[in-house]
Amino acid sequence: MSFSSEIKEELSKVNNLKDKKLLEAEFLGYILTGNTVNNNQSIEFITENEFNIERFYKILFNLGIDYEPSTKGKVFVATININENLEEYMTLKLDAEEEVRKAIVKGAFLGAGSVNDPNKQYHLEITFGELNNAEYILNLCKQFGVFLKIMEVKERIVLYIKEAEEISKFLALIGSNKGVLAFEDVRITKEVKNNVNRLVNCETANLNRIVNASVDQINDIKLLKNLNKFEELPDYLKQVAYLRLENPDASLKALGEMLEKPLGKSGVNHRLQKIHEIAEELRKQG
Repeated sequence: MSFSSEIKEELSKVNNLKDKKLLEAEFLGYILTGNTVNNNQSIEFITENEFNIERFYKILFNLGIDYEPSTKGKVFVATININENLEEYMTLKLDAEEEVRKAIVKGAFLGAGSVNDPNKQYHLEITFGELNNAEYILNLCKQFGVFLKIMEVKERIVLYIKEAEEISKFLALIGSNKGVLAFEDVRITKEVKNNVNRLVNCETANLNRIVNASVDQINDIKLLKNLNKFEELPDYLKQVAYLRLENPDASLKALGEMLEKPLGKSGVNHRLQKIHEIAEELRKQG
């Protein structure tokens, strides 16, 4: 079973079938989507998802709406008579109670929505046949601080989200606790992994800088030794030089702490820089 079907199974089992207002709202959400065909006085709702159709049949039965079920291959069809002015009905619902407006959005998702497994891709969408229906659901979601984007694909209008946090908010809006937990778990895990990777990369970069600097410093010291100039160095420079030769992987801070009179990072760097300047001068002299 796909992740999308698991979410629809969860939503289809919500036991609110005795609440007529919520069922009417959910019914409206269903028939506004791109999975409906309006034939004058009748509407066909078409879907391949068994949870979609089972929930829709229950809504129709509990609202006392006559319908004719049928199948075409793997496609389920529910044909119903509808005489209400949907545009007027939608306008009224925009000012309805919070739970009613949420039920409309839930119905739209059940009717023609899908959501990818968050482990693979962040993507949720709902398809519509008419722009005004899509904009209606878009505006309902905005009222709850959930922002979907809209685009036209092959004569269909699609509302979609590609951000994990927004998808979590949408799933919370329609009452999918399972979906929210799944998205939050994946999102947090990815954030932790990304933070760990950033820290590892940062530590690796710092280590590389230390190693590269240490190699240059050791080369400077060996040059002085080879040219018999090392013993001419002041004691405070020789102390740092010996420590660097004995501790090639140590940071400047660590070297400073090893001195008889501990020195800070900048102090150690200053002494090694003095050695470097002497070595550079000798290199110039050939």
